[in-house]
Amino acid sequence: MLRFLRRRSLTSVLPLVVVLLGVFVLARLTGDPSALYLPESATPAQRAEFAAANGFDDPIHVQMLDYLKGVVQLDLGQSLRTGEDAGTMALRAFPATLQLAGATMLIAIVLAIVIGSWAAYRPNSIGDRIASTLSMIAASVPDFWLAIMGVWIFAVVLGILPTSGVDYGMASWVLPVAVLVVRPLGVLTQVVRGAMVSALSAPYVRLARSKGASDTRVVTHHALRNAAAPALTVAGDLTVGLVNGAVVVETIFGWPGIGKLMIDSIVGRDFAALQAAVLLTAVAIFVLNIVIDIGYALLDSRVRETATA
Repeated sequence: MLRFLRRRSLTSVLPLVVVLLGVFVLARLTGDPSALYLPESATPAQRAEFAAANGFDDPIHVQMLDYLKGVVQLDLGQSLRTGEDAGTMALRAFPATLQLAGATMLIAIVLAIVIGSWAAYRPNSIGDRIASTLSMIAASVPDFWLAIMGVWIFAVVLGILPTSGVDYGMASWVLPVAVLVVRPLGVLTQVVRGAMVSALSAPYVRLARSKGASDTRVVTHHALRNAAAPALTVAGDLTVGLVNGAVVVETIFGWPGIGKLMIDSIVGRDFAALQAAVLLTAVAIFVLNIVIDIGYALLDSRVRETATA
């Protein structure tokens, strides 16, 4: 397993470096920060002084090398907007994203197991067809459209939920979680149903039934255990997607997570904060992928043998 972790770590270094260099270049395509942070009446000398103070007067390759050196030293620079350490800003925002993604996936996994197992136990029934149809629709609906409709219906028209922010207790969680849970629930329900249909028709399940095992035990102790591996892989990929792709939803609901920090940094041409947010997200995705691989190896002995080979 240690050899597997070492190999996965080494293969992830190059993509991480590519991401860092890519965001460094793309951040600077958003424009000159002095246009935002200096008045329109600023003289060329003032603009040159601003560029020199923030290192923008150096050649682009020098700036890039300084940035990579800072990453190695865990010095991610200072925010242009607040003057705060960019790494500290990213670390402060990231738990909010993890909490939102964790709550979303927990609800999606529990509901998907219940709905998918129930549908698989009665294949081709009316309930199975309804569950399959609704899950396909849920997997296809864009998050941003659901977010906008949720705000309009429940916050503007009915006035029963806050439009944004986190100052309203549990009510602040309802719309963001409800919007984000739809797609993972739809995808996971289809995966669980498909895996459970195959598992329930397997010889070991028929053997368990012939020995008098109850339907509940057959589903929970035999079929569901063997259907867990593909569901875990998909759930892990969806969790990575939530961490990486909750930018729009966080912005719409004013959720103080890493996605909102990225958008605010792009709008404010805050290069250091944007780079820190992307770096932290990339590292988190790398760690999540490692955890997913370990979990899959623990569930499937064939994967475990391959990993330790």
